[in-house]
Amino acid sequence: MTDTAAESALLTAEPALLTADLTADLTADLTADLGADFGAAGPDEPGLLPMGRADAVVFVVGDAERAAHRYAVALGLRCTAYAGPETGEPEIVSYVLQAPGTRFVLTSLVQVIGPRGRELAGHLARQGDGVIDLSVAVPDVCYAYDYAVDRGAASLAEPYEVRDAYGTVVLAAIGVPGGTRHTLVDRSRYRGPYLPGYVPCERW
Repeated sequence: MTDTAAESALLTAEPALLTADLTADLTADLTADLGADFGAAGPDEPGLLPMGRADAVVFVVGDAERAAHRYAVALGLRCTAYAGPETGEPEIVSYVLQAPGTRFVLTSLVQVIGPRGRELAGHLARQGDGVIDLSVAVPDVCYAYDYAVDRGAASLAEPYEVRDAYGTVVLAAIGVPGGTRHTLVDRSRYRGPYLPGYVPCERW
């Protein structure tokens, strides 16, 4: 993994402070991107952001295994899930690292086959290693998606379901000014290690 600003900031942060600040920073970023009224609620409309919380910070990197090992050692995170060609994901290798209140996903490209591979390759070519997605857990993806799009967010993926033996996850994706991607996640009916396509993994 290259020595990027994102990596430097993470590897020099105090783990306790990093964990404590993640949810607040993610919520603040999303509020700022969509405008101050994003979290405001009318008399008959519940506010979105008070119900949301950080789900994951997703990085695209040149070498996911090496990066995940470094983050796990430096920040005291635990590897909990893996996806790759062996699990039916031919385009990527991805490791999920967790601590209480914190989830990082380190993903690298194996080969370009479809839109996802092209997206990752394009990001790496333009910007190098870095954050590609800030995911937010919400109790109702359809409502959160409609709420955000009505207030100026770009629709990147309408709400859809993915499932495996562990259950069902509802996902949608929005884009906000500045090009940041936010995936909206409802995993209330899911008991797997991360998302369908990932298997439990304890590497470090």
